[in-house]
Amino acid sequence: MTGNQRAITEDQRQQAKLIWDYHQMHHQVGPCDVAIGLGSHDLGVPAFCARLYRAGLFPALVFTGGPNPTAPERFPRGEAVHFREHAIALGVPEQAILLEPKARNTGQNITFSREVLAATGMMPERVLLVSMPYMERRSFATARKMWPEAEVICASEPLEFDDYLKSIGDEKLVTDDLQRLIEYPKLGFAIEQDVPEDVHAAFETLIRDGFTSRLIS
Repeated sequence: MTGNQRAITEDQRQQAKLIWDYHQMHHQVGPCDVAIGLGSHDLGVPAFCARLYRAGLFPALVFTGGPNPTAPERFPRGEAVHFREHAIALGVPEQAILLEPKARNTGQNITFSREVLAATGMMPERVLLVSMPYMERRSFATARKMWPEAEVICASEPLEFDDYLKSIGDEKLVTDDLQRLIEYPKLGFAIEQDVPEDVHAAFETLIRDGFTSRLIS
């Protein structure tokens, strides 16, 4: 956590971990036609993409994302550009990477990446989405809405909750993504996901405790 963040209580940590666990899709990762690294503030996404590429799970990789709306200074040339550079540094050949540098949200990540692939003649049937760990379920729900004919497999860097909190420094993010998972289907951005009662109760508890800085209005 950063210096201006108060330490969370053990109860709050448990509530946040419950939500974190729910976000994980636990898909079996196997060979796919293409992988899409979804833009974010987390270099764990391109690092894990590079690891899976070196394992031979897909022949082509799309990085998608423009400037990060909440932290534009982190990747000033855009998420996809920085992700591509990081993956190349980790051994992914340049010719294996396609770039989509305009998307500003998850729906655009999916839609624009699909357009980039189509422009090269690729019509993948099995797509691997690589995201931050707490974005797996929303990425899945969005892709099923925007790209229903594709088989979608979701994956993220395999980290434990506490390790990820140390690396990212903001436990509030698990609450804001659950809110989007709940609200976006009403707006036509994603398919609905069943939210268990204990997960919903944990979300409400954290909101009452003040974990509201990144909630949508």
